Amino acid sequence: MISYPKMLPGLILLLLCYCFTQAQTDTNFLDVNTDTDLQSLLEDDEKPVKEYVKNAFKSSRVINGHSMEFIGSGVLDFRILHRFGTFKSGYRELFGLDQASMRMGFDLGITKNFTLGIGRSTFNKELDGFMKWRIIHQRKNVQPIPFSLVWVSGITMTTGKIPEAKLNILTNRLGFYNQLILGRKFGESFTLQLSPTHVHRNLVEFNTDKNDMIALGIGSRIKLTNRSAFIIDAFPILYGDRKNYNVFPLSLGFDIETGGHVFQLHISNAKGMNEKAFITETVQRWDKGEIQLGFNLSRVFTVVKNKATSW
Repeated sequence: MISYPKMLPGLILLLLCYCFTQAQTDTNFLDVNTDTDLQSLLEDDEKPVKEYVKNAFKSSRVINGHSMEFIGSGVLDFRILHRFGTFKSGYRELFGLDQASMRMGFDLGITKNFTLGIGRSTFNKELDGFMKWRIIHQRKNVQPIPFSLVWVSGITMTTGKIPEAKLNILTNRLGFYNQLILGRKFGESFTLQLSPTHVHRNLVEFNTDKNDMIALGIGSRIKLTNRSAFIIDAFPILYGDRKNYNVFPLSLGFDIETGGHVFQLHISNAKGMNEKAFITETVQRWDKGEIQLGFNLSRVFTVVKNKATSW
């Protein structure tokens, strides 16, 4: 017959050993997993969401030049740029409305910070392509960043006839440009950007022309209503202009947003519709009335669904 009083000390000792072992195991589990998980959850809840500045411009172009704005990831921007003839052409040409040149282009948002685009212009019968990369995005909170910084590089190729047969080679048809855009949205009503731009032409019209030109792009948007704004787009030439010429592209216009469309109506002295064309080949002067009416029409389509798609 078993005597319980004699077994009691052994049972108590065994129970204490078991509890001690369990206590050690439980303590290790909390230190390694539970406390860490709870802490990370609390940190996630308290971590503020980065708030980036949006709608600095309503379009990825100011008028002629690129803007600091981007289309969304997985979004295709179908863009038509149209330029009439000069007002100075008179009533026989209906003050330029009987004449027209255009560019049709497709820009695709690869990511929210990287865009590729191609286009074809009737002016000089040029093909063009570009890549656009946002290096810095203006941010309001979480270590605020007061500006955006964007890099653009492009290439153009004229497909028209070159007068001299000996010059009719592929390399002579090419032009290149590189551009850095530094911009800031000041509040909800005003945006300003500067765009130093270098353009190189493999073939120039005259022996006295320089192959390289440098311009300082100035773009601005002044908000008028929730769906309209006044826009300015200018590219004063800093280096490479013809002697005593003093002509640079200047465009003034309005942005009008209607649903998925952005419509830009403007007047300009530039016929070209890519950086190489409007920076190096603008010959018309505002002071002589050599300006024309034009418009840009942009329509965006989501071609790749992506939760991260945003402006």
